[in-house]
Amino acid sequence: MTAVEQPCYTLINLPSDSDPPNEMQLKLDLEKGDVKIKIEALKKTIQMIASGERLPGLLMTIIRFVLPLQDHMIKKLLLIFWEIVPKTTQDGKLMQEMILVCDSYRKDLQHPNEFLRGSTLRFLCKLKEPELLEPLMPAIRVCLEHRHSYVRRNAILAIFTIYRNFEFLIPDAPELIANFLEGEQDMSCKRNAFLMLLHADQERALSYLASCLDQVTSFGDILQLVIVELIYKSTSDVHTSCGVLVVDFVLPAGWQVCHANPSERSRFIRCIYNLLNSTSPAVRYEAAGTLVTLSSAPTAIKAAASCYIELIVKESDNNVKLIVLDRLIALKEHPTHERVLQDLVMDILRVLASPDLEVRKKTLNLAMELVSSRNIEEMVLVLKKEVAKTHNVVEHEDTGKYRQLLVRTLHTCCIKRLLDAFPMIKSVTVHRAALWILGEYSSSPEDIQSVMNQVRQTLGEIPLVDDELRRATGDKGEEDVAQLQQAPVQKLVTSDGTYATQSAFNTTSLSKKGEARPPLRQYLMDGDFFIGGALGTTLAKLALRYGALVADPKKHNRFCAEAMFVMASILHLGKSGLPAKAMTNDDADKLYLCLRVLSDKSPVIVNIFNENCRKALSVMLSAKAEEEATTQKAKEKPGSLIHADDPISFLQLSSTRGGELGGSENVFELSLNQAVVGGRRDGMGGSGLGTGELSITSKLNKVTQLTGFSDPVYAEAYVHVNQYDIVLDVLVVNQTGDTLQNCTLELATLGDLKLVEKPQPVVLAPRDFCNIKANVKVASTENGIIFGNIVYDVSGAAADRNVVVLNDIHIDIMDYIVPASCNDTEFRQMWAEFEWENKVSVNTNLTDLHEYLRHLINSTNMKCLTPEKVMLSSEKALSGQCGFMAANMYARSIFGEDALANLSIEKPFNKPDAPVTGHIRIRAKSQGMALSLGDKINMTQKGPQKTSGA
Repeated sequence: MTAVEQPCYTLINLPSDSDPPNEMQLKLDLEKGDVKIKIEALKKTIQMIASGERLPGLLMTIIRFVLPLQDHMIKKLLLIFWEIVPKTTQDGKLMQEMILVCDSYRKDLQHPNEFLRGSTLRFLCKLKEPELLEPLMPAIRVCLEHRHSYVRRNAILAIFTIYRNFEFLIPDAPELIANFLEGEQDMSCKRNAFLMLLHADQERALSYLASCLDQVTSFGDILQLVIVELIYKSTSDVHTSCGVLVVDFVLPAGWQVCHANPSERSRFIRCIYNLLNSTSPAVRYEAAGTLVTLSSAPTAIKAAASCYIELIVKESDNNVKLIVLDRLIALKEHPTHERVLQDLVMDILRVLASPDLEVRKKTLNLAMELVSSRNIEEMVLVLKKEVAKTHNVVEHEDTGKYRQLLVRTLHTCCIKRLLDAFPMIKSVTVHRAALWILGEYSSSPEDIQSVMNQVRQTLGEIPLVDDELRRATGDKGEEDVAQLQQAPVQKLVTSDGTYATQSAFNTTSLSKKGEARPPLRQYLMDGDFFIGGALGTTLAKLALRYGALVADPKKHNRFCAEAMFVMASILHLGKSGLPAKAMTNDDADKLYLCLRVLSDKSPVIVNIFNENCRKALSVMLSAKAEEEATTQKAKEKPGSLIHADDPISFLQLSSTRGGELGGSENVFELSLNQAVVGGRRDGMGGSGLGTGELSITSKLNKVTQLTGFSDPVYAEAYVHVNQYDIVLDVLVVNQTGDTLQNCTLELATLGDLKLVEKPQPVVLAPRDFCNIKANVKVASTENGIIFGNIVYDVSGAAADRNVVVLNDIHIDIMDYIVPASCNDTEFRQMWAEFEWENKVSVNTNLTDLHEYLRHLINSTNMKCLTPEKVMLSSEKALSGQCGFMAANMYARSIFGEDALANLSIEKPFNKPDAPVTGHIRIRAKSQGMALSLGDKINMTQKGPQKTSGA
């Protein structure tokens, strides 16, 4: 900004394609034009002055002809005009014409329109001429008492700006605003007033805050933000924020108050704690940041971090998430804060629900830096669930990247966890697997160096042979001395109950054969050099990968030399005769090969170590999975295999009731079989399976006699059950010598049955007959009854209508129940869920347990789920002589209703002719199903009887 440029408060869009207006024309429009013309002329004048034109001749014209107008649009344009027009002469003195303008300002400040007052007050904040402001001060003070909050809050801003720029004009502004703040109720006005006190008189602001500290939670969010800012400034001018020390040389009054009176500081902290639960995200964010600066207590840090996490999870704006994540990352940099954040790792992982990849990446990096041995298992489980979720969603551009990010994080977690647990492993097999994983998946220079450090620690001091010889002679190596100096002291209880102190110095015998060695060395000393070969392969991989990652050749050569030194020490130990068993030639060859690889570094061999080894793992896992699948198939029972001598089941020849012990047909086959067999009419075929004995018997069982043979009208019905509906084919015979007119079949139903339509009346000649059909809809598996009568008129008779009452037709639920199968888990789950139970006592004349079970299955269409070898424990018991039996049965209706039954029966040994006793527990989801099935069992359990279809 150059020296001649003025500060800009208002931006005006100037069209670039318009012609510059004429000053004389503008003057004429401003003098004699109507309101609309004056508005356009004033706009053009503002545009020209904003472009750099001074136009001194128009100033007085606007004062005379435009300033007195009361139009609101002109008033707003005049505020912009007075803002940009030059108000001083060349020598810097105020122009005389501005006195008239000042009087106009005063009138606007007293205008009855609150918007005009407020706009004028906002305009006064931009004035830099104290000569113009001085006569307006009384009017500005009066605006503090205006009824409308818009005027009052702009009056506070005007007073604040004038006090900051020209304190001599209103020296008592802090006291005036403090008194105003005590009685104000509007939150926006209180916010502006408190903000002024915060910057103008912080002591008064603290005094007011102390008086209403307990009411802060009920304030609006705009006022809460200013309060948080005051607490931050008053208590944190010398503070440590996220590990960075900030020092101000002049301490404000608030700092002195907080340190002189610690109770005030605790009240401020409590206030900030309360603001962490504010409904405004901005207030919670600022309160969390302020709380961290006020206190470094673990509870405060945990509360602030939890608030940050909640903000990240609940806010939808990704920019907000990233900003708050940065605050969490900065909080982690402090050592004491990091320990607190480690307990919140699982909460931080909730942020992974965000769809933004950058947010997820930052979250995973933060979680990886905070993960510890206490929570790494839970973190791995969460990451595995996230990986599984990526396979169940629609593939997106970022889905694959997120999956790769999760897999890399999982690898890093596993490597970190394995490195922490590596020294505590005691099994050689586990150690070999751990070495392979570390050698294959340590991908960063830091991880590779950590693996080398762990290997050196679990091997002990090298060269191994020299160290073992020193141990044999009783000398202590450097590492042994250091370990003994750090050895823990334990308190033991002696046999007489007193305490004794035990240290590693008096319990360790360096020359004993059973002396404790580091794990890897102990394996080698026991003669297990196979792990030595695995260690050599791991070190070779790590050294080759380290060279590809580190550009410094000195570091690479140092690492390779250390790896080769370890391999050479193992080879020397294997040939020295000190271990219990000597090294085999295979293990030695593997170590020689690894040494040769590190010395030559042939590209082909390097590719084998770095890539082909991992591919070999994939091939091995695939082969193992195939082998396990083949083994599992071989173990499974060949239930689905069909042998050459197995009987063939023809659907048309199968019974509608299933075979022995429930039959083998499924629900679809049996329901289809019922529809086919039950739907055939007598005259629909003279040949084929439909005319067989089984079909004829089935049809005769479905015929119900409705009237007696001596009644004037004989009727019988053929009940045709077809899944969800019943068709009644009623044969009506006129047994009189009269003509029956209006012979009508009237039917009604009980239960979940519904008559679809009424049969039409017919006329029967003497000794004539006809068939009348009626359709009944079935809604559920429940016993139903169809009843009614036949009404007719006799031709030529003057008597009333004649009525013949029909016998009831009972609809059997067995027409809708078919056997079904389920496994034990499903049976137990349904048994627990079904709420209707019907317990039926066994009351039968049957004496054989197995015979009663078969009879029950045939009567109820249920299938026995309990295998015979479970029901009856021996061949002798199979004949029904074991004395007791328990079985589960299951059936399903064509409406999808399930029915479960548990059979528990017994009979005494010493009474072979005694009947079977016990009970049957039936459970179903609906009451009707349970009761109907119980009634069916009660009716049929006496003995083997044929059950009719209707």
